[in-house]
Amino acid sequence: MRPLTARSVVLSTLLGVHPPRLPARYLVRVGERFGIAEGTVRVALSRMVASGDLVQEDGAYALTERLLSRQRRLDESRDPRTRPWDGMWEIAVVTAERRPAAARAALRQAMSELRLAELREGTWLRPANLARPRPEIVESQCVFLTGGPERSPVELAATLWDLTEWAGTAHALLEALGTCRTFADRFTISAAVLRHLLEDPILPDELLPPGWPGPALRENYRALAADLDRLILEHVTTP
Repeated sequence: MRPLTARSVVLSTLLGVHPPRLPARYLVRVGERFGIAEGTVRVALSRMVASGDLVQEDGAYALTERLLSRQRRLDESRDPRTRPWDGMWEIAVVTAERRPAAARAALRQAMSELRLAELREGTWLRPANLARPRPEIVESQCVFLTGGPERSPVELAATLWDLTEWAGTAHALLEALGTCRTFADRFTISAAVLRHLLEDPILPDELLPPGWPGPALRENYRALAADLDRLILEHVTTP
C-alpha cells in the first residue's frame, strides 16, 4: 500500500463520515496517527480549500459538492442498488455531434461512473441489473436502448471488463485486510478497498467467474469500517 499523504488522510477521513464535516483539530489528530505533523495537515487543509476540494466555516472543514458526489458513489459501491436481472442489457449510443474535448471527457467519466463499458467509440453497455439515476450530461448526449447479445453474455462481459485482474487485486486486498493491525494500516487498506470497489462492474452472478470476491470484499470492508469508526470516535473526536 502506498503511504497516505496529508491530503489523502484528510480526504479519506471526510469521505468516510456522515455528514462529511469535521473540525480541524479532529483532522489533525487523524494525521498524528500517521506520524503527520500538525503543521503539515493544516497546510494541506488550506491548499484543499484553495483548490475547491473543501469549504471552511467556523473552524470546521467540509467536502464541496464535487467531492460529495464522490462520497455518494463510494457509498453506492459499498452497498450497490441492484435489481433482478432478466438477461437484458442497457445500451447507450452517443448521438451528440461536434462536442468539444471537455464535453467528451466529461461524458466518458459519467459513463464510467454509471459502470457502463465502451464496446466501441460511441457505444456503451452493461447488463441492466443496476438501479441508479442518469446524470443530465448522459441523457442529453445519448439514446438508451434495451436488448440482449446474440453471442454468449459471459464472453461479452469478459471482453468488456478485465474480471481476472479485478479479482486478483480484490484477493490481495482481502489478504491484507486479514493481516493489518495498526490504525494506520487499517485506514490505508480501507481507502484502497474503497478505490477498488469503485471499479467493480457489479455484474449479475450469472456473468461472473467462479469464486468472485466482490461480496467478501464488501463484507470485510464493512467490518473494518465499523472498527475504524469506533477508533475515530474514541481516540480522535474525544475532547
